[in-house]
Amino acid sequence: MNYTKTEERLIEAMENMMIVDAHEHLPPEHVRTSSKVDVLTLFAHYTRTDLITSGMKPDDYNTVIDSEKPLDDRWKMFKPYFEHIRYGSYARPALIAAKEFYGFDDINDDNYREISERMQSENTPGIYHRIMRDKCKIRVALTQAGRTDYNDDLLIPLMPIDVYGSVRNVDDMKKKASDLGMEVKTLDDYLAVVKKGIEKWKSEGAVGIKMVSRPNIIPSRKTAEEIFNKIMNGENPGVVLGETDHLTDYLWNYIMDVVAELDMVMAVHAGMWGDFRYLDSKHNISIFPRHPNTRFDLYHLGMPYVRDTIVIGKNFANVWLNLCWCHIISQQMTISGLDECMDLVPMNKIIGFGGDYRIPVEKIYGHLIMAREDIAVVLGRRVDRGQMSIDEAIAIAKKWLWDNPKNLYKLNIY
Repeated sequence: MNYTKTEERLIEAMENMMIVDAHEHLPPEHVRTSSKVDVLTLFAHYTRTDLITSGMKPDDYNTVIDSEKPLDDRWKMFKPYFEHIRYGSYARPALIAAKEFYGFDDINDDNYREISERMQSENTPGIYHRIMRDKCKIRVALTQAGRTDYNDDLLIPLMPIDVYGSVRNVDDMKKKASDLGMEVKTLDDYLAVVKKGIEKWKSEGAVGIKMVSRPNIIPSRKTAEEIFNKIMNGENPGVVLGETDHLTDYLWNYIMDVVAELDMVMAVHAGMWGDFRYLDSKHNISIFPRHPNTRFDLYHLGMPYVRDTIVIGKNFANVWLNLCWCHIISQQMTISGLDECMDLVPMNKIIGFGGDYRIPVEKIYGHLIMAREDIAVVLGRRVDRGQMSIDEAIAIAKKWLWDNPKNLYKLNIY
């Protein structure tokens, strides 16, 4: 890409910064290195959406990324749809990774086998550090993969709220209690289980809990207890009628207060995915003031509800805006949103990057390239218009990529 001189200076400065990757789904490294990978691994995760909406059948997609099946057959299935999606933001990190790590300017008929061979040969212990720490200058990455068993200082876990925030049946509840050496008979017993479980996660290194934005009910202790008692008696409360939502909302609100008490962070997925109307960030407007001591990390700028989400970040002191995933959803939407963030939101409330990947760790680098571009465009325009100096712009970029996530999550890193 062609950059302005100001953008070049900003990108160069960011390339020399250590950063906090503020959201991934990475499992421990051994999960990646024990997997067979090939060029089509680079199209796992988010490119699934583009491939399927371009016409690929979901079952065919599952075949395409199944590395146990013959590569040549899978490439033939994949290639026609790749031509439809290759110019989108989801696909770009795969192309950047193919060039940066495996030496090819494109992915095509002539090189897909060789790229696959190189990927597998590089799929060895240390790949996380080689890509994230050495190449990306990522000091730590916050990762949510439903586990805490990480054995180095690169990955820091967040845990999903559903583990304790949803109750399926009496056996599920009793198992959660038994795993912690506890018993459950009453709602208060279960709340004690919830708190002990989250305390255990924190002792294992977790710094936050992740929830999703969803329509919520102002929680009623009386209603929640009635539903809880039905479950304890072996009844099946009305899921279809939304009866169990009362208990879920009560538990979630309790967990938000536990998170504050334990000095952790409540991360909130908002916006993109499936029926994104259900995930609108505005569902949380009643939640944030109910929990003034809880720090909320609101993900993805709520895309596509970007402007509404930015106004939320402006109006609530306990809400931060996290641009994880944003740059690969749409660079243009991110640039526009980040520019409006600068008008509306204090600079210490914006978190600039999170790769949001699982197995294809190589794509984190490509996503980071795109994030630096977007930040450079937004800050560069203001430098060129005389609204700030280049040094001020670099200082703001450092806030977004390092200071703000470090301070929000109170990370003991240097």
